[in-house]
Amino acid sequence: MDLGDNAQLDRDILSQLLITRGVAPDEVGKFAKPTMREFLPDPSEFRDMERAAERLASAVLSKETITIYGDYDVDGATSAALMVELLRSLGVDAGYYIPDRLLEGYGPTGAALVQLAKDGSSLIVTVDCGAMAYEALTMARDAGVDVIVVDHHKCSPELPPTAALVNPNRLDENDLAASHGHLAAVGVAFLLAIALVRTLRTQDFFKDRAEPNLMALLDLVALGTVADVAALHGLNRAFVSQGLKVLARRERIGMAALMDVSRLKRAPIASDLGFALGPRINAGGRIGESTLGVRLLTTRDPEEAQTIAEQLSALNEERRAIEAEVQEAAEAQLAGQHNMAVHVLSGTGWHPGVIGIVAGRIKEKTGKPSIVIALDEADGTGKGSGRSISGVDIGAAIIAAREEGLLMAGGGHAMAAGLTIPSDKLSAFTEFLDTRLARDVEKARIGKSMQLDISLAPGGLTPELVETLEAAGPYGVGWPAPRVAVGPVRIVKADIVGKDHLRIIATGDDGRSFKAIAFRAAETEMAQTLLHRSKGRQFHLAGRVKLDDWGPRPVAELHLEDAAFAD
Repeated sequence: MDLGDNAQLDRDILSQLLITRGVAPDEVGKFAKPTMREFLPDPSEFRDMERAAERLASAVLSKETITIYGDYDVDGATSAALMVELLRSLGVDAGYYIPDRLLEGYGPTGAALVQLAKDGSSLIVTVDCGAMAYEALTMARDAGVDVIVVDHHKCSPELPPTAALVNPNRLDENDLAASHGHLAAVGVAFLLAIALVRTLRTQDFFKDRAEPNLMALLDLVALGTVADVAALHGLNRAFVSQGLKVLARRERIGMAALMDVSRLKRAPIASDLGFALGPRINAGGRIGESTLGVRLLTTRDPEEAQTIAEQLSALNEERRAIEAEVQEAAEAQLAGQHNMAVHVLSGTGWHPGVIGIVAGRIKEKTGKPSIVIALDEADGTGKGSGRSISGVDIGAAIIAAREEGLLMAGGGHAMAAGLTIPSDKLSAFTEFLDTRLARDVEKARIGKSMQLDISLAPGGLTPELVETLEAAGPYGVGWPAPRVAVGPVRIVKADIVGKDHLRIIATGDDGRSFKAIAFRAAETEMAQTLLHRSKGRQFHLAGRVKLDDWGPRPVAELHLEDAAFAD
């Protein structure tokens, strides 16, 4: 087979993958190479977008003092960095404020907004927060400061007082804007950037100066979108696809330093944003200094970038150790909740900075929505974080619980949510969630099966196949990486590596062998079968193919998710 035949085979595999996922044959090209031109909506379709752009434009023209108020996670950090970088390019040296997770909690506080006003800010832009901050935004209004809210979390019918509130999840949005409810906050901020530049253009602001290169901001949009586990369909696919190209150029000093400490020498792929870069940015807000992420992403000093990147990497290692302790304690409570539709786990002294990660781990292990709550030793107040499964809207359930008087605060979106709860409401809250979500959880879990995209013999598991499948990315929530079945195979070797990862060497009837690894799976029935009951048996193995490029030449390996007897 010559190179032309290989290229045609790659195109056939790619087309087959996209079509089996519901892409119309005449739109294969559009989905294989998602572009901004194909997916970008007119920002003015979103409620308050024009009001926000006009108020920002006025502030830029009159050189007002502007502060960006962000959240302490990756979406918040990238959203804040995007706005700071945009305003810098327009001649405004905007400040930023990131609250401390432990001392201030999520979202804008009235005290912080009023203090920013006293310090001279006449305009505050909240990003990735603010949609439900009624009290804080009322205090800001009374203090005479304008606030623009840029958010993506669930909204209630009653909106807080703002100069503008841009959020595709407003209940009064039109259908086109509401169809973009899957955007991360950084994606909404990018749309505002487009609207602002367009507004300034109509006012001849760029008559004697160059317009900012908005496409150069897409590295921030890609990182925030993937790290916030936003669904990768529609516009988000274009954001991440184009953002990865910007990342590969390593033009942002802080991002390049972050890739260096993450040991990323090649061009990053979407999974690198979620598993290498994102956790390091998050570590600052979780257990370190909340401003580290924004400082890294906006610095112009290579030495400062390197220092912050190394600090974040060290914090990430510390975070892993803390997370392991909380996860072990949380899992100890699971035995008493096997009949519950939603796992609500709580403990005194658990670090609030890792509860979201632990909730995600519990959700993956049990297949059910999970909420992990850290109780304060002094007053018993709990800070909680939840993660859900597809088809179960945990954000709406948390808002409903708050409206029932069970929570002091709470909100989120379909797949993730946060809350504050008095300890004496824990039992009632757990019962409320179980009752409200039981039917949705049952429906989501009934008939759940593993969907396979490709079946092949071991000889087909090649680096070229990995590269071909990557072309249908970026992959993430809503557009998962292709799942491949390989077999039939015999297990040549099986052992446990690290703390609890299963590693196997398998060979097929075609004489080709490959390595597979199943992370955090040592105690599963699958691992025990492959370790102790595989002699003389053949299997079909299912998982996702990855490129192992640590050796002298790259090889394809299987990240194992399931196994079935072939005989």
